[in-house]
Amino acid sequence: MVRLDEIVARFGGDLVGDGGIAVRGIATLEAAAADQLSFLSNPKYQDQLAATRAAAVILTPEASAACPVAAIVTPQPYLYFARVAQWLNPPPRPAAGIHPSAVVEVEVPASVSVGPHAWIGADARIGENAVIGAGCAIGTGAEIGADSLLQPNVTIAFGCRVGARAIVHSGAVIGSDGFGFARDADGAWVKIPQIGRVVIGDDVEIGANTTIDRGALDDTVIGDGVKLDNQIQIAHNVHIGARTAMAGCVGIAGSAKVGAGCTVGGGAIILGHIELADGVNVSAGTLVAKSIMTPGTYTGAVPFLAHDEWLKNFSRLRHLDAMADRIRALEKRLAQMENLLEKKT
Repeated sequence: MVRLDEIVARFGGDLVGDGGIAVRGIATLEAAAADQLSFLSNPKYQDQLAATRAAAVILTPEASAACPVAAIVTPQPYLYFARVAQWLNPPPRPAAGIHPSAVVEVEVPASVSVGPHAWIGADARIGENAVIGAGCAIGTGAEIGADSLLQPNVTIAFGCRVGARAIVHSGAVIGSDGFGFARDADGAWVKIPQIGRVVIGDDVEIGANTTIDRGALDDTVIGDGVKLDNQIQIAHNVHIGARTAMAGCVGIAGSAKVGAGCTVGGGAIILGHIELADGVNVSAGTLVAKSIMTPGTYTGAVPFLAHDEWLKNFSRLRHLDAMADRIRALEKRLAQMENLLEKKT
């Protein structure tokens, strides 16, 4: 249990009500019990505020007047909730040490945890307090930064680098060969050796079953603070700028460059050898077929457009059937009028 005044002392904000109220965790407005903290960030849940049973609510100054219980007032309640939730729900950490079934070909710091049936190859480097989950494979010469967490069955191929405080979820493969082939005269495909690395910065999170291909010659680079969802495919020699976030099933073709602070919605496709400027937001399902050098939100498939322009065009597209009926009716009336004119002349 933690008191509200302890939370405010740690994370800031303005406390309204009794600071001595203790809470054991965070829940939604609708589900919270009398000993839980809740939050309101989306106005569409405003109606749930009056009926909440929560001990206290994190909310904005504008919403605080309608709060029936104690409140922590902050301009960004969702961000505040995220930080409190992290503090109250630390991930379980296995004890340091190497499981007897693991194969570890290098010396690792005593603070490192290596799970059952994991393999760490020769010349690999593992930072302090790293966790290598069960069944992970860390290739020869690979590097895992301090305080990083690799969930079970992650593969980090030879020579690749993962920075400090990374979280890599199960099934992710970092450093698989890029899709590089040259076509022979007889139509056969000749493999191009993929000799680059994958270099991942600090504070990166990579979702389950996401794959990041190593570079063909130069490296594939993932910047600091990047967040990747599940089942994303990043091809060889892609560069992703710092603090960019991508939702599930995004595909990025080879040698594309995505700027810093971008967002990419689920299922979007970014073609190869193009560039996205810093601050570009790609909507879900969008096909990006050419470079975008102006920050903003872009939506659509064939072709994509600036978001506002796409919405305007799509609103007309929804009425095409009705417009076609009206055009046919107008054409019919026009034909009737032309017939009348012909008879008069």
